[in-house]
Amino acid sequence: MTKPTLLAVSHGTADQRGQAVVRRLVEIMRGRLTQIEVVQAFVDVEEPSLPDVLARLDGPVTVVPLLLGAGFHVHVDITHAVRQRAASGAPTATAATLGPDAGLTGVLVERLQHVELSERDAVVLAVAGSSDIRARLGADRAAALLSARLRRRVRVGHLGGSGRPLEWAIAEARSGLPAGGRVVAANYLLAPGYFNDRLNESSADVVTGPLAAGVRLDHRLVDLVLRRYEGASQRRFAQAG
Repeated sequence: MTKPTLLAVSHGTADQRGQAVVRRLVEIMRGRLTQIEVVQAFVDVEEPSLPDVLARLDGPVTVVPLLLGAGFHVHVDITHAVRQRAASGAPTATAATLGPDAGLTGVLVERLQHVELSERDAVVLAVAGSSDIRARLGADRAAALLSARLRRRVRVGHLGGSGRPLEWAIAEARSGLPAGGRVVAANYLLAPGYFNDRLNESSADVVTGPLAAGVRLDHRLVDLVLRRYEGASQRRFAQAG
């Protein structure tokens, strides 16, 4: 009998550090899901592509976007590829993106604790950015979750796309700083890569590390991926019934 498949789809990066982080995340999922086939695909930069992987898979497939927001790659690339496979009669489902989520908020808070965030500091949530309003609204929601946890204002700064540029958000935050205060950029990126390099070159006084960076992957991130898979799989089976 063909095993069900979790197809982990990430953006892709030319940065070897970012590639290693995503590979490690997929390896941990394979270790946790011994009764499920865990396969990797990409929507940009790296191979294999999502359509190529879907074309060779048998049995039920649940696509889990290893993406923090639902922009073009989710609503166009992933949606189109999944619909094509489903139209052929192959059971296929798509999970929600990883963010926004309270678990990610917990990781962000932990990163901010590591840089000794003080009451005098201002926080800017640094996001990759998108031209899709749905992705930008998701970033706003992630900032609201972090704001509620920190009990302070959290601005959003976009590294790309059509949202408020990061440097504008940093400048606004800096204009209201008390003496001794810092602008701290809370890194809302999954792994090292192009946008992370841009963030590290920004004018923020302090930049936290990516969500999945470090010697170990935070268990909350792995748990979140598995929850997304289980939720989408259950919906698929319910609809089939």
